[in-house]
Amino acid sequence: MINFAEIYNSILTMNTYYIVMTCMAVMAVVVFIALFFFKAGYGYLSTSNWGPKINNKIAWVLMEAPSFGFMLYYTLKFASEGGAVNGNSNLVLYVLASFFLLHYFQRSFIFPFMMRGKSTMPIAVMLMGMTFNTFNAYIIGEWLYDPILNGGMYSIDWLWSPQFIIGTLIFIAGMGINLHSDHVIRNLRKPGDTRHYIPRKGFYRYVTSANYFGEFTEWIGFAILTWSPAGLLFAVWTFANLAPRAKSLTEKYISEFGDEYKALNKKHIIPFVW
Repeated sequence: MINFAEIYNSILTMNTYYIVMTCMAVMAVVVFIALFFFKAGYGYLSTSNWGPKINNKIAWVLMEAPSFGFMLYYTLKFASEGGAVNGNSNLVLYVLASFFLLHYFQRSFIFPFMMRGKSTMPIAVMLMGMTFNTFNAYIIGEWLYDPILNGGMYSIDWLWSPQFIIGTLIFIAGMGINLHSDHVIRNLRKPGDTRHYIPRKGFYRYVTSANYFGEFTEWIGFAILTWSPAGLLFAVWTFANLAPRAKSLTEKYISEFGDEYKALNKKHIIPFVW
């Protein structure tokens, strides 16, 4: 017997999902344009224009933790309900989710406590980051664990598909670049030194924001290894958020170091391109 209530709920869930995705895609364009005019006032670009601030470490935990928490919730909820149906493999879904969880565990609970100094972050910036991370975890989590959305494409064979293998290699490379670039930034100056220095090691030889390049590369890899519109949207959002900031950082370095920085001929975020 046809269960019309279940069909209706499935259609409603899909419609809601794609409405949220569409809104997020539109917002990515808006944010991309806006950030060329309104600088995200934290870190090296810190200003007083964004209102009250809190400790940077606390802000990073609060901002990034929703991504880890919501994806973990989706994974545990999925496991408690009995796992995959419609052709998906439990193992494959857990592996795909683990890439997301690995990144956000590091960003939420390791990266903030490795920061040096006593910098601050505007509460407004933190709240915007929390909002994005919540919706993004929803989009990724729903795609992975809802067989109606993904169509049961993640069978065990997915683990040796070209998409998964290539995407995984790109993701790992991006994470390596991101972690190394953060290490370079953290070690630019000795304890007690407050001067600014030009980062020159690793991919900082080619771009102003090597850490951003690494993160963007990670999510390009994730989009490929999941072969999903959710992953693609996340990669687009990453670029929309980080590319304007990378350009602003280049301008900041030029304003501080002048011809010394110009002579390095670095791109903003993508080596040899932009």
